[in-house]
Amino acid sequence: MKLELYQIDAFTEEIFHGNPACIVPLKNWLPDKILLKIASENAVAETAFFIDNGNTIHLRWFTPEIEMDLCGHATLATAHCLVSILDYQNNRIVFETKSGELTVDVKDDFYYMDFPSRMPEISMLPDIVSKSLNIQPKEVFKSRDYILVYDSEEDIKNIKIERSVFDLINLDPGGVVVTAAGTDSDFVSRYFTPQSSILEDPVTGSAHCSLIPFWSSRLGKDKLFALQLSERGGQLYCENKNERVIVAGKARTYAMGHLWIE
Repeated sequence: MKLELYQIDAFTEEIFHGNPACIVPLKNWLPDKILLKIASENAVAETAFFIDNGNTIHLRWFTPEIEMDLCGHATLATAHCLVSILDYQNNRIVFETKSGELTVDVKDDFYYMDFPSRMPEISMLPDIVSKSLNIQPKEVFKSRDYILVYDSEEDIKNIKIERSVFDLINLDPGGVVVTAAGTDSDFVSRYFTPQSSILEDPVTGSAHCSLIPFWSSRLGKDKLFALQLSERGGQLYCENKNERVIVAGKARTYAMGHLWIE
């Protein structure tokens, strides 16, 4: 079987930055074990598979290890693939996903994703997470992910993870977000996933479902500009809308090709 395959860098205006995602259009769903093998072979943080049913598009996301309930950068990359490569004609894309119906509005080279809001709550940090960090957080919150708040952007840049300890943590399907107010942005973050082949996710749209309401409340503003401080880096344009959040960014196509499976 021959399938189309696209690789797209999301939350960036130039290739080799942002977060790479592979996109595979399907006519019918393949067995989950095959989808997982394809994601593993692609060896990027997420591979998105979709089926276009006409009015809606059924979308699923897989890491090299598991299926995810929500992925921002692969959703953005899928929207970019549809619009810029597959000639999708509507300015609004409706995805059916494990997180319900998600819409993406396309305007002026930006993709505006309408996601659920996940306001984090005050929490205790598990000892094993604390032991894996070289700098301890000022505050700890929890939604799907642990949200660790620090004093400064410099702290975020300097955080190191002791992987031999960190990989003992089981947060499936969540991770650990470290965040602080930004110097050239409203806030900055980094995202780490234990027991994952890719320890640090370059840009994490889904984490901003929690970061946006948190920083909106703390900074007293609904529209925010965020930077993810991974090695590749990413830019996110955010808006708090109470029960929903808008996570927006740009994308660039890196590669187009095919894959073959038996």
